[in-house]
Amino acid sequence: MDERSVGRLVSVNVGKPRDVAWRGRTVHTGVWKQPVSGPVMVRRLNLDGDGQGDLAGHGGEMRAVLAYQLDSYRHWQRSLGRDDLVHGCFGENLTVEGLPDDEVCIGDRYRIGDAVLEVSQPRVTCYRVGIRLEEPRMAALLVADHRPGFYLRVLTEGLVRAGDEIVQVAAGPERMTVAEIDALLYLPGHTRPQLDRALRIPALSPGWQASFRALQQESTVDSSGNAGLTAVAGPPPAWPGFRRLAVTAVDRESDSVFSLRLADPSGPPLPAALPGQFLTVRVRPGGQPVLRSYSMSGPPGAAGYRISVKREQHGAASGYLHDHVRAGDEVEVAAPRGSFTLRPGDTPVLLVSAGVGATPVLAMLHALAAAGSTRPVWWLHGARRRAEEPFAAESRALLAELPHAQGHVFYSRADPAERLSADALAALGLPTDADAYLCGPAGFLRDITAALVALGLDGSRVHAEVFGPESGLTPGIAPAPARPPHPPAGPVGNGPPVAFARSGLTVPWDDAYDSLLELAEACDVSTRWSCRTGVCHTCETRVISGAVGYSPDPVEAPADGNLLLCCARPTTDLALDL
Repeated sequence: MDERSVGRLVSVNVGKPRDVAWRGRTVHTGVWKQPVSGPVMVRRLNLDGDGQGDLAGHGGEMRAVLAYQLDSYRHWQRSLGRDDLVHGCFGENLTVEGLPDDEVCIGDRYRIGDAVLEVSQPRVTCYRVGIRLEEPRMAALLVADHRPGFYLRVLTEGLVRAGDEIVQVAAGPERMTVAEIDALLYLPGHTRPQLDRALRIPALSPGWQASFRALQQESTVDSSGNAGLTAVAGPPPAWPGFRRLAVTAVDRESDSVFSLRLADPSGPPLPAALPGQFLTVRVRPGGQPVLRSYSMSGPPGAAGYRISVKREQHGAASGYLHDHVRAGDEVEVAAPRGSFTLRPGDTPVLLVSAGVGATPVLAMLHALAAAGSTRPVWWLHGARRRAEEPFAAESRALLAELPHAQGHVFYSRADPAERLSADALAALGLPTDADAYLCGPAGFLRDITAALVALGLDGSRVHAEVFGPESGLTPGIAPAPARPPHPPAGPVGNGPPVAFARSGLTVPWDDAYDSLLELAEACDVSTRWSCRTGVCHTCETRVISGAVGYSPDPVEAPADGNLLLCCARPTTDLALDL
């Protein structure tokens, strides 16, 4: 294309990250930008004098420079009734006249001063721009009003200054605008032709490409929600809430693990589960309900279910099940859930576990054997000693049915040097094109994931399931000493009980909280969030039982059987997979 003038650089804005007090916490953020006069050097990763507070969500080569346009300033002045919006207050480095989000396309290239920049993606939704503007809804409004702004990759470093002409030097392929790409990810209506077009744009950042590939995959399976934004989308649960299932057998698997076989008391087969999913069980030791989730360990196509339970010291639920539940009893069970499931393909499979973490990967091994899979399969398990290795005979029999399978079991108590570790993995000659499925304690998952990536596995192909509460994600929040989950301070609420199943905590709802996210935070329950306004789905959580209402409504609904913590409030008794 011929070069043409398309706009003007109005202001160059920079700012180093600072600590900001917010809701009793400290947020480390670089959203406070101030206009500067004179020339500023634009470098590959940033502008001189600038910085990003959260490099996981901002910064890097594909998000080096953020641009926002004057027309959007005018829009927000009208829409929000504001007369105090100054250049840089949206966190942008370049305030520009021209370059509207519904005309600028991903892959467009511009020369500003001495620098050449390429449009790489829309702005990521983030709660911190709401802090800067003192408008909590801002992350959702940027998406809903199709005015996100966009990031630029620096192709040629150079000096820029306010007043520079903006010259378009190349047009992106597919001509998909920033607003169109943003809506394709965050708003309902992810059509396959649009996804295909987006993925043909080389300039689109890898993170957005990965989200669109997940949405492509979603369109080929029975699922709901937005797989491009969340790891917990998937098929809806087979039944709501809890139902009573009969215990048909109790089997001892090791010194500390036993299995319960479950069936429909009236006789029909139970709905099929995916290999790797879990069940949530509700028991009532001492009359009070206690919820625990246990991975399913049996063949996924069987008429009944099998869960395997390790007896934990002082474990209320595991102790009750071990001591009181026998064949012929009934237990309350929620439907199979979970996105830690075996994925189809022909690549090698690594099934890696520690202790009772063998349960979900054993179900995957059952599925591979039942299908007569020819995929190379590696069964890697860590136990303290042979008597504590669950499913020893069963796993070996299944491996024998697979033509390209091998098993390696490591016993750490006999010789700590023989434990399942990075060095042990390196000695095995594992295939680097494998899909790996890991289950075990958090430290084990962290160490093994790092070891596999160091050996050459793509991190996106390492899938993990952790025991107990998952790690939190609170972007930009300064670290604080960890506390175990606890009831919130202050008077006890009079609303419906909210059970955080993984955390072993049930508390009454209090209308003083704006959302379930705020209640979870008051209880120090580990959570994951980013936008806090129903856009990004980072806080999407599985509902075990109960119902909620929303305020505000999410931009796009979560998957069936899930909710968005940041804008949900309970309307009935509620149990969450948290």
